Amino acid sequence: MTLVAGGLFAIGFYLMLQRSLMRIVLGFILLGHGTNLLLLVAGGTPGRPPVLDGTTDGSARTADPLPQAMALTAIVITFGLTAFLVALAYRSWRLSGHDEVRDDVEDRRIGTVRERAEAGPAPDRDEDGTAPGEDR
Repeated sequence: MTLVAGGLFAIGFYLMLQRSLMRIVLGFILLGHGTNLLLLVAGGTPGRPPVLDGTTDGSARTADPLPQAMALTAIVITFGLTAFLVALAYRSWRLSGHDEVRDDVEDRRIGTVRERAEAGPAPDRDEDGTAPGEDR
């Protein structure tokens, strides 16, 4: 089950790195399912009582109810965020006509300015294309 949860995480992260908003939403849903599965696996073997009635000798291990409560909370949070993300994706689709995330023009401009600054100043060139002091 842990491998299945890991696979859900891997596919979810892969989908969240795509440019389509619907794929991002599906990736978020898969991450939520992977989290729920991981929490339930952490809860231990199913079928054991979480509370003992006092008739046993105490040697029987009990199931931990905390991961089940956390999984239920994660389900509610995932549902709420999924509804919000679907609403945002639908709104974006209605405004632009497609669900692809566009590049931010300002981000691209800042990236090219940083690349030029890291490269350093270019040497001045003569009319023939050589730098001053360089053999022709």
